[in-house]
Amino acid sequence: MTLFSESIPNSPIARVAAFPMRAADVVRYDARVLTQSVRWLVRSREHTNYTFDLTSLNLEHLAWWVADAASVPVDGIREYIAEAANDARLREHVRVATLASSRRHLADGEVRLHKRLGWYALVRALRPAHVVETGTDKGLGSVVLAAALLRNGFGRLTTMDVNRQAGYLIQHDYAAVTTRIVGDSLRAIADLSDPVDFFLHDSLHTREHELAEYEAAAPLLSEKAIVLSDNAHATDALPSWAEATGRRFSYFQERPVGHWYPGGGIGLAQSSRP
Repeated sequence: MTLFSESIPNSPIARVAAFPMRAADVVRYDARVLTQSVRWLVRSREHTNYTFDLTSLNLEHLAWWVADAASVPVDGIREYIAEAANDARLREHVRVATLASSRRHLADGEVRLHKRLGWYALVRALRPAHVVETGTDKGLGSVVLAAALLRNGFGRLTTMDVNRQAGYLIQHDYAAVTTRIVGDSLRAIADLSDPVDFFLHDSLHTREHELAEYEAAAPLLSEKAIVLSDNAHATDALPSWAEATGRRFSYFQERPVGHWYPGGGIGLAQSSRP
């Protein structure tokens, strides 16, 4: 290693000499991902909207990101994240409702909330009166948002999806604070009348559709509303819209524990600070 570090890097054969080291790094990485992939294929039933836990360091990054967006001390955000992660009633509800669902063959009974912990902490910190979510799917994100609203003691969630079977997790107390809409999100947003304090795009992840949702929601957004994009790594729709409308943009990237999927991201747009 000393010989390599002192002489070979400056020689014409440097790239050839470094190849075994570079190849070993690639093989170690690929072997780890392959092992995780095989384990997931055997153990998991999920076919979309994968769930997983986040690394401890990634959770700390999430707490600081939410604290900055909400302009509150990070200690409180850590408590909110722990509150959601340790919500035994929520976890048991998701587990039981999943096992009872006709779609249980495509869903895992183990509850893993990953970036939804950030959604929860934002709702707890910002205390919105009206949360709008596009793209309900199973309803895992919906019940997480509803749980935060229930802890706050006020506020409602409106969630929409084109699939009539979406939202099977939205039951009991979580359903009491949730309005479910079946239909196209653009039409459903246009039909809303109440101001929106918290808007979450999680439906069709094309740039055109995402931008269209933001444009449709814009007239309804309250002065201090925040706009989130789930899977914000997929397009530049939210940062482009934020810049065009004079808003600040920030981004959080997930780091999963023991999962082949590299993780998605949350984009957030909010009014610029004075």
